[in-house]
Amino acid sequence: MRPPRAVVRDGGTWTLQTVLQRHGLGPVAGVDEAGRGASAGPLVVASAVLRPADAKALDGLTDSKLLTPAARDHWYDRIRARARARALDHAVVVIPAAEVDRRGVHVANIEGMRRAVAALTAVTPGYVLTDGFPVRGFGSPALAVPKGDRVAACIAAASVLAKVTRDRIMTALDAEHDRYGFAVHKGYNTPDHEAALRAHGPCPEHRFSFANVAAVAGREAPAGLVHNGALPEQEPDPGDPGDTVGAWEPLEIVTGGAGR
Repeated sequence: MRPPRAVVRDGGTWTLQTVLQRHGLGPVAGVDEAGRGASAGPLVVASAVLRPADAKALDGLTDSKLLTPAARDHWYDRIRARARARALDHAVVVIPAAEVDRRGVHVANIEGMRRAVAALTAVTPGYVLTDGFPVRGFGSPALAVPKGDRVAACIAAASVLAKVTRDRIMTALDAEHDRYGFAVHKGYNTPDHEAALRAHGPCPEHRFSFANVAAVAGREAPAGLVHNGALPEQEPDPGDPGDTVGAWEPLEIVTGGAGR
């Protein structure tokens, strides 16, 4: 099923969702992740369902990367409160660093997106919007939206949920591994993080399949895994017996929404 062609004259963040909803393809869920390029800490994927009627209450919601930490916390609370008040849904999937090492970050990200949508139990999405690249296997039609977290409010909401969840995890990990500065750089490859990594070596929360961590640990990064933001030419096919998708272990899922 594909949405009918529509003339969109307004580039607001609610336009695409409103068009899909108007043509009977709602409710619309957005999916996004945080921590894809980090060399330490988990990859976090979130999904969020919003409706056009939420536009006024969530006016100003945008890509989490464009918001200050205080603004992200504000929107995180607003999104969750709105979900509870309007019987909508959202879900957050936390993928530990060890899982990223075993699968590769892109494959782990795709699987996390599928699980985040599957965890939406209060409502069944009629359409799923992803940020940037197409994803199959949601059980609902899906559309890849370039710069989706700045174009579609539901993707922006997912980006905020994922980012705030991950930042809080990294702050907690800083208390356990206080030599790396996780609370400051959140596991991304800043000069301070690289210096701490070289000085102290990696900790269990580092992604050992990333080239910079593998080099410090004296290991060779595994071949065939996609890391540090690169994309494979083709997504693994769950129906292909040569793929390992069917053997993957469950990911940790933290869900929220109406009544939860």
